[in-house]
Amino acid sequence: MPPNTTASSGHKPGKSGRKKGRKARLLVLVLVLAIIGGIAYGAYWSISTVRASLPQTTGSITLDGLSGPVDVKRDSYGIPQIYASSDADLFMAQGYVQAQDRFYEMDVRRHMTSGRLSEMFGKGQVKNDEFLRTLGWDRVAQKEYDTTLSASTKKYLQAYAKGVNAYLKGKDGKDISLEYAALGFENSYQPQKWTPVDSIAWLKAMAWDLRGNMQDEIDRALMTTRLGPQQIADLYPEYPYSRNQPIVTEGEYDEYTKTFGGGDSSTSTSTGGTTGSTSSSSGSALTSQLSGLSGVLEDLPTAVGVNGQGIGSNSWVVAGKNTITGKPLLANDPHLEASLPSVWYQMGLHCRAVSSKCQYDVSGYTFAGMPGVVIGHNQDIAWGMTNSGVDTTDLYLEKLSGDGYLYDGKTKPFTTRTETIKVAGGASKEIVIRETNNGPLLSDRDDELVKVGKKATVDTAAPDRGDGYGIALRWTAEDPGTTMDAVFAIDKASNWTEFRAASTKFDVPSQNLVYADTKNNIGYTLPGKIPTRGKGDGSLPVPGWDPSYDWTGYIPQAALPYEYNPKRGYIVTANQAVIDKDKYPYTLTTDWGYGTRSQRITDLIQSKIDGGGKISTDDMRQMQLDDSSEIAKLIVPKLLKLDIDDPDVRQAQKLLEGWDYTQDADSAAAAYFNSVWRNILKLAFGNKLPKELRVKGQCLFVTPVDTTGPADEADQKVRECGERDADEAQPDGGDRWFEVVRKLMDDPTNDWWKTPKSGNRPAAANMNQLFERAMIDARWELTAKLGKDIDTWSWGRLHRLFLKNQTLGTDGPGIVQYILNRGPWKLSGGEATVNATGWNAAGGYGVVWVPSMRMVVNLDNFDKSKWINLTGASGHAYSAHYTDQTSKWVNGELLPWSFSSKAVDDSTSDSLVLKP
Repeated sequence: MPPNTTASSGHKPGKSGRKKGRKARLLVLVLVLAIIGGIAYGAYWSISTVRASLPQTTGSITLDGLSGPVDVKRDSYGIPQIYASSDADLFMAQGYVQAQDRFYEMDVRRHMTSGRLSEMFGKGQVKNDEFLRTLGWDRVAQKEYDTTLSASTKKYLQAYAKGVNAYLKGKDGKDISLEYAALGFENSYQPQKWTPVDSIAWLKAMAWDLRGNMQDEIDRALMTTRLGPQQIADLYPEYPYSRNQPIVTEGEYDEYTKTFGGGDSSTSTSTGGTTGSTSSSSGSALTSQLSGLSGVLEDLPTAVGVNGQGIGSNSWVVAGKNTITGKPLLANDPHLEASLPSVWYQMGLHCRAVSSKCQYDVSGYTFAGMPGVVIGHNQDIAWGMTNSGVDTTDLYLEKLSGDGYLYDGKTKPFTTRTETIKVAGGASKEIVIRETNNGPLLSDRDDELVKVGKKATVDTAAPDRGDGYGIALRWTAEDPGTTMDAVFAIDKASNWTEFRAASTKFDVPSQNLVYADTKNNIGYTLPGKIPTRGKGDGSLPVPGWDPSYDWTGYIPQAALPYEYNPKRGYIVTANQAVIDKDKYPYTLTTDWGYGTRSQRITDLIQSKIDGGGKISTDDMRQMQLDDSSEIAKLIVPKLLKLDIDDPDVRQAQKLLEGWDYTQDADSAAAAYFNSVWRNILKLAFGNKLPKELRVKGQCLFVTPVDTTGPADEADQKVRECGERDADEAQPDGGDRWFEVVRKLMDDPTNDWWKTPKSGNRPAAANMNQLFERAMIDARWELTAKLGKDIDTWSWGRLHRLFLKNQTLGTDGPGIVQYILNRGPWKLSGGEATVNATGWNAAGGYGVVWVPSMRMVVNLDNFDKSKWINLTGASGHAYSAHYTDQTSKWVNGELLPWSFSSKAVDDSTSDSLVLKP
């Protein structure tokens, strides 16, 4: 054992039974046999190496620094509940326990947030490190720790770090996780001590992945190389307020009136989607640097999402008057990239007696590497989160010179710093990071970006472009914030007033927060640091040399939308518009989600209420699993009216007859429809987008730049190949594209419906002809993928989930990937459904992002609440708890969520005492 610990007994199986232990032993056997077979990453792994990092979960361990004993009680899924008598002991134990299960994951994350991945993984990560150093997450986190966070938050962060370091003391890489041995770190790698800043920096990574419309800003600018202003507007329609309700419809408008009171809301009232300053009638854009920037973003390792694209979530709360129990029910399922282990770590943090010395009794979902509970409930309230999507990032064109950059007619010097990137197995690399008054120069970080936009066109009077423009990023998270304070304040809030006060500290990333309490109140609030702008609306890059485009401040917290106990008796947030733009004087964003999921949830709740029913915990679970396709309801009736000549295609068409539009994994109709939908998007839009947005390697013969769309193959036009990763390409098939198609269906001869012939496929001159062409293409695409016999088709055969270890599971040798990765699983659900198992229609049918966890909180009896994680508590590939929740997650099941002392004791399998 490490020198600062003593054990009275080792790990012993508890009530979890022998089956899971047998599975763990079998996996150990597989590992040992594989390794003995000589297929290791460069080192021999013995049985002791495989077993070394298995955490001790029974008996006792002595930890220096504790003031009293701490109990760690794990259930049969390895989920820990921690009991302590002081705040410092509670968070120290949290750090120790999370490090036991997840330290490798924590270590990789901190190397990512500090731009030091090359230290672990070599020269292949240098480009990523350069970009991450330019963003400077760890530098901002250090400023937060030094200047903005409260004394109590610092104390908790220090206690957490002390717990992590108590776990690390005396351990080599092989004692911590199998991955270190695989990397060849078994004898040489010594993890550095954990610091409070390591925890804070993770919030910056979370903010980056939930940053809002930056990718849309890039995409719109890139579209101008091939599309005109009206065509781009067609692809970014207005939010359908009349059909899909925004979150706030009964909000406290009196507060808005008092706050604004004839004040200066004129600074940011633009609502259009394409009114930024880089559009032009010629359609030219920042092709060189923006396509390069998009490429850099694709290559970055994701933190908690899919690099800002496709990120959604569902959360809703139902008041007691509409529930079986008479008290509120609250559901949440954040949609994030599928990762192994899951980004979430379930646990409870309990003070034995809540007092001024020990203030917490909270349970829920945490991030390994960060103290506190992010989503969950305490003894009085529950809360959930969804990404608000508000616009907190702007790209600025900068006119550069050797001496600096132009601003307000004068050349200002860059702010610069030099940093050294250490590279495992190679020479270090030194980089210079330059910043303007608008933020770091992202265009310094890619060979393509150095060309700095020679084609850039700006509506305002532009300076001599010389070699072009650079791109700087203005982002709220580049300034020190207080989100870490908010986490602890929310964890101990006991009522709506305290919750709202705590939420005002949740400045980055801005989230939709839903609320319920045991006193039968429900609520919603939008916190966040949301900028106001002089000119421009954040939809396109703007000229950094013109002060009129500067940010003018931030929307006052008291002026942000909220609702409390609305008369309808429920609140739904699923990334739709927060509030009707005509009822609110500030611009929050021009790029909301389009409300497909939120309206479906609203309809499900309202139909239950209208039918005189009361909603149960299981009703909430069933709503989370709803996989009805809203776009299928719109399109299938049109498809069924088409007169198809080909008998094989007609046979596939018949699958849609009587289909209820649900996307079950075993549904042949869902498989065929989604293939038709994919081909509609490809023919109508995908083949007409610029190469920078299309899938890498997919090549087309295209017409000249001044026209739209692909050419007939016989027309000998220019051959262009796509440049974007499949999971990031357009059209992705999300509910923005639902809205695009919905509007165009009212104009069946619109030019978007026209597509040339290809091979033996006929040209299309209108919507019906394009739909028929898509049905033909889909039939033969599925024949190639699933076979000619449609009786064997199923959506789940196309729509599969693979869980991959985020480092060696993607880039390691085959045997290491086999050991670390899991799957596939055949999934129900789909894009923009409530059961949002997202896929990118441009790239294929594979699952890209998922409900990363699901929970339903019962405010009448917390012990009757339910929860599930995507994977399991453990990050150790040979642990019984590595993916022991996944099959239940796939089947839509939820686990019991014990909270009271008695319920926790009844569900405890392993008990560990941490002693001072």
